[in-house]
Parts: sequence; structure tokens; C-alpha cells
Amino acid sequence: PKARPGLHLVATPIGNLADITLRALETLAGVDVIACEDTRITRRLTERYAISAELALYHEHNAAQARPKILERLAQGAAIALVSDAGTPLISDPGFKLVREVCAAGHAVIAVPGPSSVLTALSVAALPTDRFFFEGFLPAKEHARRARLNELARIDATLVMFESGNRVQDTLRDLAAIMGDRDAAICRE
Repeated sequence: PKARPGLHLVATPIGNLADITLRALETLAGVDVIACEDTRITRRLTERYAISAELALYHEHNAAQARPKILERLAQGAAIALVSDAGTPLISDPGFKLVREVCAAGHAVIAVPGPSSVLTALSVAALPTDRFFFEGFLPAKEHARRARLNELARIDATLVMFESGNRVQDTLRDLAAIMGDRDAAICRE
């Protein structure tokens, strides 16, 4: 069935394509366009489930140019899905400004929940889950990263951070030096 007009924020699998929800599949199959960070990654999902919606790039480097085109299509009554490469859109991914402008223009924004890397990691980390703070990505530069970790050290909660694979060692070294004897877990997909 055709998806209702508006911007659909569709969560996608984190590493295992079988983790897609039935509602996400129905939505992706029913939209006019799927706005995605990387068409190669999203194409794996759409090919696996025989979804033929048009794929359009939407990432941090083209967002300013892509947003007006998406808003124009929405004004024409289109149904557009926004997906990230993995997990829930807008969580350390582009999209906040798009959602803000879509709302300001009076178009519907529909969340299609599903996999979340933050909650998945938190659930298997064997750390307290009653209070947690999501930081997202730490600064790449050493001085800025250490300064931010010093601020985070004061938070009395489980801290959830993202880090790129090539910076994990440096970040772990900084975490140990700044956070001291604090339980930690490393999770991937």
C-alpha cells in the first residue's frame, strides 16, 4: 500500500538485515523516495526485500542542497522515508534540520521505530540502565576529546558514546586516564 504523505523516519537494521520490522518494510515499499546516507548500503536492504522506491542521497555533506528538494516533493504530496546506514535516523546522523523544516512547513513526520544502536549496546553492556547519558561521537582531536571526557566524568550515570574504529585505542587510553576505575563495555553492531 502507498504510504501516507509526509516524512517517514525509518529505523534500519544494525548489521543484520533480518532485524528490519514489518512496518519498516511496508513503509519503505510504499514511499516515493528513500533518502539515505549511502545508496550502496541502503540498496542492499531494498534489494534483499524487493523494494523498488527511488533512492536519493541525504547526508551531512549534501543536506543543505537536498533539503529544499525534499521539502518541494513533500509539498507535492510525496511520501518520503529518511533512513540512516544503520539504526534510527537522526541519532548521530543527519536529519535534525530536515525534520525541523518539515515540521515548520506543516508536513507530517512519522516515526517508524526499530533498531537503535544506543539501546542495543546499553542492554548488553552489563552496566546500570536506570540512568544513562548518550554523548554520541566524541571530538576527533585529542585535546577537545580529553576536555569533553573531563566534563562527562562528572555525570553520575552510564555513559554511552560512539567512536570510529580507527580512534578506539586512543579513546580507551583517554577514558582510562580521565575516568579511572570505572566499569566499561565496548559494543559493535
